[in-house]
Amino acid sequence: MNKQRREEIKKLTSELEGITNRIEEIRDEEQEYLDNIPENMQGGERYEVAEAAISNLDEAISSAEAASSALEDAAE
Repeated sequence: MNKQRREEIKKLTSELEGITNRIEEIRDEEQEYLDNIPENMQGGERYEVAEAAISNLDEAISSAEAASSALEDAAE
């Protein structure tokens, strides 16, 4: 791989890391929301929606980290 393509991949990797960080922030905010739902409302629809969102955000983070790793491997 030539230097120009490696540099482009490094740039994409950096952008992806920024996106991953933002997803983590959103996940943490949603977790805080979930943690603050009153006990008598736990198990309700809003609680379940928040749990599902956190699970999906965790999956997105894992996928983004895997993509970042694959890009780094490609640039070697």
